[in-house]
Amino acid sequence: MSGELLVIVEDEEHLAEVISDNLALEGYAIEVIGDGLQALERLRREPAPALVLLDVMLPSLDGFRICETLRREGSQLPILFLTARGEADDRVRGLELGGDDFLAKPFDLRELMLRVRAILKRAAWYRGPSPSGDALVLGSARIDFKRYVAVVQGREIQLSQKETMILRCLAEKPGEVVSRAAILDRVWGYDAFPTERTIDNFIVRLRRLLEPDPQSPRYIHTVRGTGYRLTP
Repeated sequence: MSGELLVIVEDEEHLAEVISDNLALEGYAIEVIGDGLQALERLRREPAPALVLLDVMLPSLDGFRICETLRREGSQLPILFLTARGEADDRVRGLELGGDDFLAKPFDLRELMLRVRAILKRAAWYRGPSPSGDALVLGSARIDFKRYVAVVQGREIQLSQKETMILRCLAEKPGEVVSRAAILDRVWGYDAFPTERTIDNFIVRLRRLLEPDPQSPRYIHTVRGTGYRLTP
């Protein structure tokens, strides 16, 4: 039994009860909240949950705005969106706001359990020790994996959790080609995005921040048709 705390933010009482009961049987500690503003205030306080299961359509404040606010404030709580809105645009929006995964209703409880375990496993990987250490140096840039911060020519830039996870994934295999599929599996879970090419948007932003000349990258190289290679 894990005992990790999970917060379920869901205003459909019956569904919240079903999810809560099944997760409790797996050994998780559970809190249930049915209102968006109440959820935001709770998630700003300690103890921080290991994972938030967050509905999008909520009274007073929707799940997208909750996620966006938490990320803007520096919170890196793992978030699994639960929603009846399963369109690709909604999935991409939620994940690019900083969500970790997206599950459309109605869903199979077995799939929910698998996704919960996968997110917790990825979070444990990132919290754990890395063979590349807690920081990455690329020329004049230094990336602090623990603080989600890049210092470039003396200027401190806040990175998203996903950006730092991508960099750490590449840094753990310096000089080696890491496929897009491998990065997506490590950082989001393979099914999180509708296409592997979505990761290119994150690489473009990282190059703009870290490369002296983003058009001719010195550190983060594209291997056409495969993935990326980091050359520290």
